[in-house]
Amino acid sequence: MQILDRRISPSEKPYVIAEVSANHGGDLNRALDMVAAAAEAGASAVKFQTYTADTITIRCDRPEFRIENPDSLWSGRTLHDLYDEAHMPWEWHARLFEEARKYGIHSFSSAFDETAVDYLEALDVPCYKVASFEHTFIPLLEKVAQTKKPVIVSCGLATLEDIRETTQALREAASGPVCLLACTSNYPAAIEDSNLRRIPALRVAFPECQVGLSDHTIGNTAAIAAVALGASVFEKHFKLADDNTSVDAAFSATPAQLKEYVDAINDAWSALGEAKFGPASAAEAQSTQFRRSIYVVADITEGEIFTTENIRCIRPGLGLHTKHFRSILGKTATCAIDHGTPLNLEMVSS
Repeated sequence: MQILDRRISPSEKPYVIAEVSANHGGDLNRALDMVAAAAEAGASAVKFQTYTADTITIRCDRPEFRIENPDSLWSGRTLHDLYDEAHMPWEWHARLFEEARKYGIHSFSSAFDETAVDYLEALDVPCYKVASFEHTFIPLLEKVAQTKKPVIVSCGLATLEDIRETTQALREAASGPVCLLACTSNYPAAIEDSNLRRIPALRVAFPECQVGLSDHTIGNTAAIAAVALGASVFEKHFKLADDNTSVDAAFSATPAQLKEYVDAINDAWSALGEAKFGPASAAEAQSTQFRRSIYVVADITEGEIFTTENIRCIRPGLGLHTKHFRSILGKTATCAIDHGTPLNLEMVSS
């Protein structure tokens, strides 16, 4: 998979998406500052969301159109009211995408319906994101697939059969490359609900797809573990440091936390290295001298028998390999050998 200049796979540096979501707070200047903050934190891309309340739902006060969960950050609000507050004005997109280019990071958006795809195509976005609650929205998937651009799909709530249907819909519409993000659709998500073993399971079930993590947990732990399990794409909601009031602020990282997140992911990826044995570097190779080897530990005369009293396996490692120790015992010295001399085979009678 490739997005613009970035190849994406477990063997490449992780691709980290800084998600603005509703944390723009309806203020273009705040959104512009968030682009700068994402770049300064080292994110690979900054992402927005393209919808209006009317493209997602309708005005209705029936119970099913209201968030009734008392544990929700948005308990008691109607869907239309929440999305109306959270949405980003579409006319901002071009300015924000240009700002991202200025800072040298990628920018794109989650399309929530077919009209959003049309709008984003006019701006020539490099790829598309499909949110967890939209990944079963087949007409949207088909519309996105027709662009032939890379598609990143969050799989919150999804059964394996759901994901098969999603990937089938994309494949049948001849989509571009697909990345599946393991995701827990709670805000915030408890670390114990991460179920990161989904990541290798997804890699096995959908070998044609890249796999990553849309991370709603607090902190870096889930992401670090996901790197080790083969995740190549990460998504994290973030906000400006002084934001405690935006719709998504409660579960979003500050710029400093986002930088820590990016650094932790990159460090974890670097630590994976490769399945290479032996010294990892010239510096480590120098430490070979601190292995044990066979040394003379008491002065030996020519013809004297080697015993455990005059040879030992000690550090440093400049003498014979310790595997020869028992076979040398009982043999005689071919020459006089001083205490502290590394033993070699020429000193041992055959």
